[in-house]
Amino acid sequence: MPTPGVHLQELTWIQAQAALDAHTVIVIPLGASAKEHGPHLRLDNDWTLAQYLADRVLAASHVVIAPTVGYYYYPAFVEYPGSVTLRLETARDLIVDICLSLAAFGPRRFYVLNTGVSTVRPLAAAADALAQQGLLLRYTDLRALAAEAVRSCSEQAGGTHADEIETSVMLYIAPERVAMDHAVCDYHPGSGALTRDPHSQGTYSRSGVFGDATLARWGKGRIVTEAMVAGILSDIERLRSDHPPPSP
Repeated sequence: MPTPGVHLQELTWIQAQAALDAHTVIVIPLGASAKEHGPHLRLDNDWTLAQYLADRVLAASHVVIAPTVGYYYYPAFVEYPGSVTLRLETARDLIVDICLSLAAFGPRRFYVLNTGVSTVRPLAAAADALAQQGLLLRYTDLRALAAEAVRSCSEQAGGTHADEIETSVMLYIAPERVAMDHAVCDYHPGSGALTRDPHSQGTYSRSGVFGDATLARWGKGRIVTEAMVAGILSDIERLRSDHPPPSP
């Protein structure tokens, strides 16, 4: 069944020429393909979420979806094997360069379908840089979009990573990728990057979990995921109606 949106990578350049103009909204999914998520979730957890959300947007909105960005700015997880981060400046420039490349063919509105938290900082810097080029960049703030939904179903004492909520979302969208028999409660309030060393600066987490993943449930994941999808679609429609900054 045809969808309103299209995947850029599935087009020929001739088809892309027809799809890209000044009215096009480009969606750039952003999700880590190599970032620790405790002993029960895979390193590509955020990549999986980004792909899922992109498919939901594809089915509901007239957009062009660019290839998913799998590497970005994740400095809080580098002590855990397999986790990869870019430098902040590299992450900023990666999005800037993608948008400038596509803007050459007409588009001036870009939306980063963002699945991270540390990612907001380089994305804000990218938005500022692109505004100077007459381009409008917006991005998902998942904490803000799903805050009410999270409050309505969260039972854990605290947490934000590979926790009750993130694990519940994965149980809803990709249960085959969740090993609930390895889920743990690992919550030590602190500040700074996660660390495996209890004597080091930062937030101690032996497992890489920050919260209580054992409380995860499919129903909680449905509530939070559907709130995220609704918020993202609303973000995109606001972007579509907003005017880009003046061209230099």
